[in-house]
Amino acid sequence: MTVARPSTPASYFHLLRRQAYARPRRPLIVFTPKAMLRLRGATSEVADFTHGRFEPVLDDNRIADKSAVTRVLITAGKIYYDIIAELEKRQDVTTAVVRMEQYYPLPIPEINGVLDQYPNADLVWTQDEPENQGAWPFICLELAKHLSGRTIKVASRAASASPATGSSKRSAQEQVDLIEKALAR
Repeated sequence: MTVARPSTPASYFHLLRRQAYARPRRPLIVFTPKAMLRLRGATSEVADFTHGRFEPVLDDNRIADKSAVTRVLITAGKIYYDIIAELEKRQDVTTAVVRMEQYYPLPIPEINGVLDQYPNADLVWTQDEPENQGAWPFICLELAKHLSGRTIKVASRAASASPATGSSKRSAQEQVDLIEKALAR
């Protein structure tokens, strides 16, 4: 089985293409929120479809000096675009945002290959969902074993029985608080 959460149309295309050619075939579970259909940042150039392949982990291409990074946010899905917008607004180049496009099976060599470029940085898993939901329980149990002694923290909404607050005003405030928590030192 493969569980993925692509963040661009091209990534989704290459994931489906990989699935079509894979032998033996395994089930594919893809998380794709509707909000990304309307998101201007979640687009791909035509060349992205014709070249490349599905990448289970995507490094932050904004970072020129990787040794200056003090915090690495590992994330997936729509929240990536919210974090990047805030980092650009703050002109922060000491925080890298790594996208995990595939959850299962965990792409350990790819994750460690990217994270090894940031040896002195704190690692923070960031998600939209409450702490007791989403990918964090899996990441906490499975990924933490493979981080070579490094620890990973979480930045998410407070644990809750429901994934939604029921109030758009409260949800918007929680989103602002979540981004602030993820970027706080």
